[in-house]
Amino acid sequence: MAQNWPAASYDQWNATCDTLHAHTQVLGKLAARLAPPEPQLQHAALRLTARGWETAPLPAPDGSGALVVALDLRSAEAVAEHSDGREHRVPLTPDRPVGDVTREVLAGVRRLVGDVQIDLTPQEVPWTEPFDADYEHARFDRAQVADYFAAATQAAAVLTAYRAPFRGRSTPVNAWWGSFDLAVSLFSGRSAAPPSDDFITRNAMDSQEVAVGWWPGDHRHPQAAFYAYAHPAPEEYAAGDLSAVGGRWDAELGEYLMPWDDVRAAADPHAAALEFARAAFEHACAVCDWDPQLVATAQGSPPPVH
Repeated sequence: MAQNWPAASYDQWNATCDTLHAHTQVLGKLAARLAPPEPQLQHAALRLTARGWETAPLPAPDGSGALVVALDLRSAEAVAEHSDGREHRVPLTPDRPVGDVTREVLAGVRRLVGDVQIDLTPQEVPWTEPFDADYEHARFDRAQVADYFAAATQAAAVLTAYRAPFRGRSTPVNAWWGSFDLAVSLFSGRSAAPPSDDFITRNAMDSQEVAVGWWPGDHRHPQAAFYAYAHPAPEEYAAGDLSAVGGRWDAELGEYLMPWDDVRAAADPHAAALEFARAAFEHACAVCDWDPQLVATAQGSPPPVH
């Protein structure tokens, strides 16, 4: 089964990964600008679909309908589509700079829906050059992107199955363009104090939650992994033993991790990753004093469909 679960090592595809990450941030900035604000900044999240990363339908600022902007990872194009059928396509060629793609995507969006202004400053990444002037990131290796997309699609299926039976408030499988990861958050229904007062943290972390996700690695942690964390988490949270399901605590990241290579090596990778997600959730809920009846629904009790 591992052939359907490709390797994902940041060290091996970092140039393409950073370029793709930069392109997703432009989509995310458009969503953050045009979508009605939602709790936990859900309006700014993207989705992983059968063609790649894309926005939800966004209200056109000129009142003409809806706009979707996507990175089609199969055809290697950035696509802006209007609900009336008009579209604008931008090729993602092997060595085309982010700056050129960004300017052409925004020009196409403006032709479709009128004037749109976004903040072009990168977020949560080590580089600072505005996207429309970024000539450092230009690599788009289609084979590497295809492997990433296949891995991300498998990871998203795990997160979807993990989330499905839960009867409390939850997020969809979000594609977060700041951290370049996929994640699901399940909420207890209680409020929480954000750990800091910056804009993202005070809005994204004002509720008690358990987040489980996957990311392909970055400059700090170059190996792909599933991860899980609780907010807020008491001191004893880090003492949990998830080794039986392949998890370990990473003190630097403040998360439980299950390395992607361990998932791929399992007899049933999907089942192994799902077991990790459920065990991480149950551990978090136990030490964070969640309602046991709500916790049980994540395991399908009562079943989601009778």
